[in-house]
Amino acid sequence: MDNEFNVTYITMGGFVEMSKYRYLYFSILFTIYVLIICSNSIILYLIWIHKSLHEPMYIFIAALLFNCVLYSTTVYPKLLIDFLSDKQIVSYSACIFQFFMFYTLGGSEFILLAVMAFDRYVSICKPLRYQSVMTKNTINMFLVLAWLFPACHVTVTSTLSAKSKLCNLTLKGMFCNNSVYTLQCVRLESLTVFGLVSLIDLAILPMFFTIFTYTKIFIISYKKCKTFRKKAAETCIPHLLVLISYFCLMAYDVIVARVETNFTQTVHFIMTLQVLLYQPLLNPFIYGLKMKEISKHLKRIC
Repeated sequence: MDNEFNVTYITMGGFVEMSKYRYLYFSILFTIYVLIICSNSIILYLIWIHKSLHEPMYIFIAALLFNCVLYSTTVYPKLLIDFLSDKQIVSYSACIFQFFMFYTLGGSEFILLAVMAFDRYVSICKPLRYQSVMTKNTINMFLVLAWLFPACHVTVTSTLSAKSKLCNLTLKGMFCNNSVYTLQCVRLESLTVFGLVSLIDLAILPMFFTIFTYTKIFIISYKKCKTFRKKAAETCIPHLLVLISYFCLMAYDVIVARVETNFTQTVHFIMTLQVLLYQPLLNPFIYGLKMKEISKHLKRIC
C-alpha cells in the first residue's frame, strides 16, 4: 500500500451502520455542538468583561472552558461533514493532525485541573501567601505549561505514527484517536513506550497530584470552623467532579478503545459520543452553577 504521508487517504469505518439515520445524527450532533460553543463562550465572556472575575481561579476556569471549545472544534465539524457525505474519508496527514490536537488538549485538561488544585490549596491553606505566590508571571507560566508540555509529548507520538507503515486504510472509528494504531502494520516499540510515558506524564501524575492536593485541603478544612469547611467544599467539589468525569472518559479512550470487541458500530458510536459530549457540556454547567460569582452574573443575564 502507498503510505506516503501526504497522499494516503483512509476511510472512516465507524459510519457503516448509521448511514440510514445520518440526518438524525447530524441534527443531534449539530445541536450539541452549538450548545457546547454557546455555553462555554457565555462564561468565557463573563470572565472577560467583569474585573471581579480577573482572579487566578477564574482565569484557569476560562482556560479550561477555552480548552473545551478547541477540543470540540477539533472533532465536531469533521464529524458533521462526514454524516452528510456519501464517503467518509480523510487524508492520513489530517488524521494525524486531529490525533495531535485531540490528545494535546486532553493532556492540557489534566494539567489545568492540577494547576487549579494548587491554586485552591494556596488560597485556602496559605491565604497570607496567596498574593506573593500566585503572581501574574506564575499564572502565565502555568498556562504556557498546560498547553506546551502536552504538545511536546504528543508531537513525538504523532511523528512516530506518521512515519509508520500502513497495512489497513479503514479506521474503526469516527474520528482519529488512538484507533489510528490499528492502521499500522506493526506498532513500533518506541511508540508504545513513549505512549506509556505520555499517559503517565499527562494524565496519571496530574490526577494523583490533584487528588493529593484536595485531600490535604479537606483535612485542613476539617479542623477549621464550619464556614471555612463550607468555603472549601464550594470551591473544590466542582473541580473534583470534573476530574472524576474526565478521568473515567479518558480511561475508556485509552483502554477500552484499543480492545477488539464484537460491539456494533452503533454501540461504539454511543460510547465515543460520551467522550465528546460529557466534558465540554459538563464544565460550563458545573462552573456556571456551582461557582457563586459566575452564577451571580449568569442570573443577571437571565
